[in-house]
Amino acid sequence: MPPFSVRRPVEFVRLLFGNRHWVIGFAAETGGWIVYVVALRLAPLSLVQAVSASGIAILAFISARGHPRRLARREQLAVVLAVTGLVLLSLSLIGATQTDHEPDWKGVVVWLGATVAGAGALAGLRLRLARGPALGLAAGLLFAAGDMSAKLVTYGGLYFLALLSLIVAYALGTSVLQAAYQHGSALTTAGLATLATNAVPIAAGFVVFGEKLPEGAKGAVQVAAFAALVVSAVFLGRGSAPSTRSQEVNGAAEAAPPAVGSD
Repeated sequence: MPPFSVRRPVEFVRLLFGNRHWVIGFAAETGGWIVYVVALRLAPLSLVQAVSASGIAILAFISARGHPRRLARREQLAVVLAVTGLVLLSLSLIGATQTDHEPDWKGVVVWLGATVAGAGALAGLRLRLARGPALGLAAGLLFAAGDMSAKLVTYGGLYFLALLSLIVAYALGTSVLQAAYQHGSALTTAGLATLATNAVPIAAGFVVFGEKLPEGAKGAVQVAAFAALVVSAVFLGRGSAPSTRSQEVNGAAEAAPPAVGSD
């Protein structure tokens, strides 16, 4: 797609919603998000995030057009780790009952504030990271803030106010992610975004929401499952070089005004 500029928000939105493929993808993502919110109502945040992390393995499989051998060995290993993590997570849940608790609002404010501040630093500062990976991580942190807000909304009452931070975080995350795709390969960008999107809320589940691991061997298996899923995203996040088409887009982007999230 043509380069995006934060200075022309109307044109930015028009370009997105004027692209049929993007609209179809966004509609699918919206449907998945609705199911995700229902899952948050039924299960602790860390468990839901761990399962959703497996989506990056599906993206890897699709990017190989159904032929895993087309993936680099690192990417193949990432897919295996993701599937292994899901299997371990399923085993850890057999006969186990896990709960979470309404968090203290002070802890929520600190966690969300630190997450958004981290995203702002990655998007706005010139770091050693390449632009695509930096924006991918920034988008992931914004989505993590949105996911945490979605969990808060499920508690109702005053926590329903988190709907505001949910809308802002998801809107900014979507914009930054579109810019990130123009600076790196889809698999690398999505891999890093998924890493932040899932690792941060998994940690928040235990630190902020008071979740507890199952006792004994099941707890160890669940930790191994979380680790496998996060490491899977790390491997995919390291990704390969952008395709020729991506390089052409990047070349055009370099000659264009700053992309969304770069100011």
